[in-house]
Amino acid sequence: MDEDITQQITSQYDESSIVHLEDMDHIRLRPGMYIGKLGDGSSHDDGIYVLIKEVIDNSIDEFTSGFGKRIDVTINFAERKVSIRDYGRGIPLGKLVEAVSKLNTGAKYDSEVFQKSVGLNGVGTKAVNALSSYFRVMAVRDGSSRSIEFNQGALTTDSGVVPSTEENGTYVEFIPDSTLFGNFHFVDEYVEQRIWNYAYLNRGLTLYYNGKRYYSKNGLLDLLGRNLDSEALYPIIHIQEGDFEAAFTHVNGHSSDYYYSFVNGQHTTEGGTHQSAFRECYARVVKDFFKKEYDPNDVRQGLVCALCIRIQEPMFEAQTKTKLGSTHLAPNQKDGTNNSPLLKTYVMDILKRHLDDYLHMNASTADALQQKIAQNEKERKDIAGIKKIARESSKKASLNNRKLRDCHVHYNTNHNRRLESTLFITEGDSASGSITKSRDVQTQAVFSLRGKPQNTYKISKLDVYKNEELNLLHNALDIDDGIENLRYNNVVIATDADVDGMHIRLLLLTFFLRFYPDLIRTGHVYILQTPLFRVRNKQKTTYCYTDEERVEAIHNTPKAEITRFKGLGEISPDEFKAFIGENMRLDPVLLHKSFDTQGVLSFYMGDNTTERREFIMKNLRIEDDESIVVG
Repeated sequence: MDEDITQQITSQYDESSIVHLEDMDHIRLRPGMYIGKLGDGSSHDDGIYVLIKEVIDNSIDEFTSGFGKRIDVTINFAERKVSIRDYGRGIPLGKLVEAVSKLNTGAKYDSEVFQKSVGLNGVGTKAVNALSSYFRVMAVRDGSSRSIEFNQGALTTDSGVVPSTEENGTYVEFIPDSTLFGNFHFVDEYVEQRIWNYAYLNRGLTLYYNGKRYYSKNGLLDLLGRNLDSEALYPIIHIQEGDFEAAFTHVNGHSSDYYYSFVNGQHTTEGGTHQSAFRECYARVVKDFFKKEYDPNDVRQGLVCALCIRIQEPMFEAQTKTKLGSTHLAPNQKDGTNNSPLLKTYVMDILKRHLDDYLHMNASTADALQQKIAQNEKERKDIAGIKKIARESSKKASLNNRKLRDCHVHYNTNHNRRLESTLFITEGDSASGSITKSRDVQTQAVFSLRGKPQNTYKISKLDVYKNEELNLLHNALDIDDGIENLRYNNVVIATDADVDGMHIRLLLLTFFLRFYPDLIRTGHVYILQTPLFRVRNKQKTTYCYTDEERVEAIHNTPKAEITRFKGLGEISPDEFKAFIGENMRLDPVLLHKSFDTQGVLSFYMGDNTTERREFIMKNLRIEDDESIVVG
């Protein structure tokens, strides 16, 4: 039998099995190779934001080459259309079609034309074109223009070269293809953060996003100042020299060091060789300054740093360019030799001079830094013993523990589905059982809580290790020493849509904000939205997430049967597949600049019961149907 199957498979592999795909078809067939995961826009690293980035990157390259000091970005949320206009040189009109539709075609291969560009492979705009249901580009050069339109990568309209009175530059507008991205939506905060990053990294550039002006005078100093959510222990140190810039300080509340790192303007969210070089060199310079062999982790704990380096022809570990792989400031020569300085040597030389000088001239900063290192050292030693016991306990418990139903692919691997890796945190066995039976075992894991977790607002890290459930949770995530080893890209709180479920959400968010704020700060935490109602008849079934959707569904469904889901455990595994699959609805947990973490946690999770009761009573509204709504 096995031989027959082998012969059948072998006979099927012939000339007809060899398929050639055109450039646009290949991108549409394998979008993950070009933009990472698709997603619906709930996550900051979903593909629709990569499409925006790819177009803006080209405009930034024009600016860094000395052409055009303004970029206009507009998003029509209703039409889901993105428009981007720069005032650079404009794409050469005679090669406009090829520049946006033919792979391995573009000016980025000529390092004399584009110095230290983030786009090197001639792919970005082609991917946007191929993955859009509508794509239009207009280039204006010296009194002439040309406009072309595409549908799913296929050319539909070409104006030819015509006279124009507009300023030089390039205009691109596109609508991501809903057949690929589903019912996607743009999250304004995600786009705005990207726009701000472009402003911080390109001083002198003005960006307008939906009419609002974005401009930075002080570069990374502005970035760090705007994003600090805890008080700096000493004034931000800002170092600039050549192609290197860094701004950093220490804060309390971070379990590890945290970085906003960039290469040639690209946000390297996963770090890379430049970030590793800074981490190592920073610790070395500080140790040399104080002439003490501190533990590097004690030196770095609580460090928050914005870091940017510009290098020629950077090598990234994937097309999404989130992790730098280059070890030198420039690529190898054609003969295989490399006389360019090592990144680590370059960073060390700058830090040795600037940071050492700064600490000598600013005694108060040096004192504050040394006190922070001493505090870190004491905390590390205080928890070392119990931490070891807790880890051993969690390992033993994990052997027979059914709290975690793991998946096969994790975020800290190089697997091509790593961005899909997800941990659902559920309440009770019934809910976790439904999700477990319906999940994708390749990428989706489930952690089952036993009732409500402990309120962690006032407890210490030592208490976290002593609490078996919390200890198992942070070990499952592998975030005890920071989020560098995070095992799941998406951490999804999946609780019932009732008062108890909301309370569990708040308790988990309190836990993360108190001890692992970087998990939320970097956009890894979400709330799963599950339907409240099912409206169905023999012809169709509609799942409703709000009362408004329920009313509309009843109106459109004759002889409807209406079911109110009281909890996740009441939803069958077969139904759950739709809610945690392609149609999964996730609400991202976002930390806004104005969010007062300490104040909010103190008010909602502290001991001020009387104050909270008064607040609730003051904000209650009684509706006509006598239902109670908290306003």
